[in-house]
Amino acid sequence: MTLMKSLLAGSALATLAAGAALADPALIYDLGGKFDKSFNEAAYTGAVRWVEETGGSYKELEMQSEAQREQALRRLAETGANPIVMTGFAFGDVLNTVAPDYPDTKFAIIDTIVDQPNVQSVVFTEAEGSYLAGVMAATASKTGTVGFVGGMDVPLIHRFECGYAQGFKAVRPDGNVLVNYIGTTAAAWNDPVKGGELAKAQKAQGADVIYAAAGGSGIGVLQAAADEGILSVGVDSNQNHLHPGQVLTSMVKRVDNAVFDAFSAGADLETGVKLMNLAAAGVAVAIDDNNKALVTPEMQAAIDEAAAKITAGQIKIVDQKSGNSCAAQ
Repeated sequence: MTLMKSLLAGSALATLAAGAALADPALIYDLGGKFDKSFNEAAYTGAVRWVEETGGSYKELEMQSEAQREQALRRLAETGANPIVMTGFAFGDVLNTVAPDYPDTKFAIIDTIVDQPNVQSVVFTEAEGSYLAGVMAATASKTGTVGFVGGMDVPLIHRFECGYAQGFKAVRPDGNVLVNYIGTTAAAWNDPVKGGELAKAQKAQGADVIYAAAGGSGIGVLQAAADEGILSVGVDSNQNHLHPGQVLTSMVKRVDNAVFDAFSAGADLETGVKLMNLAAAGVAVAIDDNNKALVTPEMQAAIDEAAAKITAGQIKIVDQKSGNSCAAQ
């Protein structure tokens, strides 16, 4: 099976073979695919914006299995692609092995830190944006119970969970946050059926706002919430449009900006850690025509106050679990 599931046609994009002599940038999507309506699609959006603004071309690969990560990186590096951007912490170990073999190639990895001299590590403060989503959920909830459905049970997604729980508890200290994870392997990112089942189970326990931090699996959560007549919270990309009036908000990670900036820098990409936090507009809660009717003046004031305090360092968010609970709940 070829590593390339798809390469967009036309002058905007080049195939690996045709681009071998050019220093085109490259983008590798994680499992779940570039049209997951979430994390990978945000990366794709950034690449497309770069093409539209510069007229440049880039290479792209969609992963088919875990076993392909190293081979995909090496193939792209050997074509002369520079920089090579990859979405997801799962590339971390492989990149740590591959990067030293291509010292003249710049790499950018999103969502983890790889300490190599030719690597930019882009990390987001998901807990900050999720705290704001929790504030909104607490204000919108009529039952005092909300839900969280995570994808893969890993520290990265714990940051979403903990920020959301702390934001909710700041407004509703006596409220309840139900938590479920879809799985412990990469398959957890692409199981919308299970996501929907978990959402329905949480609704049965009283949850009337459910946050999905689950990649492509989250689409099932949002659909089930809409079907059940309750609110949901999207993630990574702005998902408000998927169910207008029923998605309370989306906690947006500007993965698109990370990809756009890396492509724009080219071989001059600055290495080291790039922090995309609330102050740098790296994370945000989305408010647009699809959800503005749900955002009351009280809710907007609470969001604005919390955001100001987070940026000023007056709210300290614990972004990892202690045992089975987020420490500041």
